[in-house]
Amino acid sequence: MRETVNIYCDESCHLQNDGEAVMAIGAVYCPAAKKKEIFERLFEFKQKHDLIPKHKKNEKDNRAYYELKWNKVSKSKLEYYKDVINYFFDDDDLHFRSLIVANKAKIEYEKFNHTHDTFYYKMYFGMLKAILNPDLAHYIYIDIKDTRSKEKVHKLEQVLRNDKYDYAKEIIKQVQQVRSHEVELIQLADLLIGAMAYINGGKNESNPKNELIELIKHRSKYSLIKSTLLRESKFNIFIWEPQKPYFL
Repeated sequence: MRETVNIYCDESCHLQNDGEAVMAIGAVYCPAAKKKEIFERLFEFKQKHDLIPKHKKNEKDNRAYYELKWNKVSKSKLEYYKDVINYFFDDDDLHFRSLIVANKAKIEYEKFNHTHDTFYYKMYFGMLKAILNPDLAHYIYIDIKDTRSKEKVHKLEQVLRNDKYDYAKEIIKQVQQVRSHEVELIQLADLLIGAMAYINGGKNESNPKNELIELIKHRSKYSLIKSTLLRESKFNIFIWEPQKPYFL
């Protein structure tokens, strides 16, 4: 039987005309057998930092209460976010892959017979293909973003299976929508992808966020604004620029 990997995906600044300089797509992934242990550990950090009301008795209650998100990074919760970042780097079962589209406004869709949607799928595919292993089985979870999420997920599933000739559904077992407040590792993906969009978008507006960026730089040993080697498995970064050849 194939070993199974769970992949938790999220995106930031992915809309065509949102005024943001970059688009970030990424995923946190781990062995499926380790999921429960990791979820419980992330839950414990919420308990440690008093982010769970006293009447909340279990993890399921907590997910509906406090959601780990990049946009919620603040001075009052900075130590909590530092604990989560350090845990990610300390746990050998956790991995992160991100694809950053730089200079989003310079993309010439028509020149390459693309729409924003087809470009989006191509970038999502490019992010995931470095994670997928033909010897393993993969369950892919994607945060629900809008009313077209179901259509996007179905299309992405088709593209991934066709690329791997996975007509028996042995490599790509399932691509599924989830709600981020219910899934701890989608929340962790949001945190890391938000950080990547923040620094690559040239932002410098929040001291707590800047401090967290410095911690990620220190723990990863990367600047976060340059591509890593493809074989980097812990914190993998690919910076895609419109001026360069169109695809990876």
